[in-house]
Amino acid sequence: MHIFYTHNILDTGVLSEEESYHCIKVLRMKTDDTIGIIDGIGNMYEARIVLADTKHTRVEILSVQQDFGKRNYSLHLAVAPTKNIDRFEWLVEKSVEIGVDCITPLNCRFSERRTIKLERIEKIALSAAKQSLKAYLPKINHMTDFADLVSQSAESQRFVAHCYNLPKENLLKICKSQQSTLVLIGPEGDFSEQEIEHALRIGFRSASLSDSRLRTETAGVVATNTVALANII
Repeated sequence: MHIFYTHNILDTGVLSEEESYHCIKVLRMKTDDTIGIIDGIGNMYEARIVLADTKHTRVEILSVQQDFGKRNYSLHLAVAPTKNIDRFEWLVEKSVEIGVDCITPLNCRFSERRTIKLERIEKIALSAAKQSLKAYLPKINHMTDFADLVSQSAESQRFVAHCYNLPKENLLKICKSQQSTLVLIGPEGDFSEQEIEHALRIGFRSASLSDSRLRTETAGVVATNTVALANII
């Protein structure tokens, strides 16, 4: 079943113009076809098309599943965008497929990219959510300075992953289940020593993701999957 997104579908009974076009023009769906709709806040609807229109496709809601796919933990992934934006977009796509609640692009001392197109990242996240049957849409934050992010963080467990020769613990072993979790991933040049020291000083734990040295985007996906595994083991 094809999945579409419209945040106020119960109020309007109409798919957004963009989703209507994709439904009718691209996928060539017709009146009486059954589709799925997510609203981004946890509801998964089964609906029937009653008016197939490329701008205003009207639907009849047949059923709704509330808290569809709700997880028993939350994950905030804060990661410095890669110089090659395609790699960062891949990270966003895969982390949403696995399960993430918030993604914050980090501006670090050694960052090679200090701007992003937020609207494009949000579209990639939405597409990944629909593809992977996620009824909750993750929050995508604006680019945030490292110092601001760590000082404002309030998650119950906070980790910083890095490549420095400092004592580190395996994330899978130290990540507790059913907790709000924040994981920091640095840029291609890693965090600076001062950034690591600052994070550790205010309560972050130094975490290892692998015995190998990982690319930024790979580290982000590994961290996301590791937190997911910690909640099912």
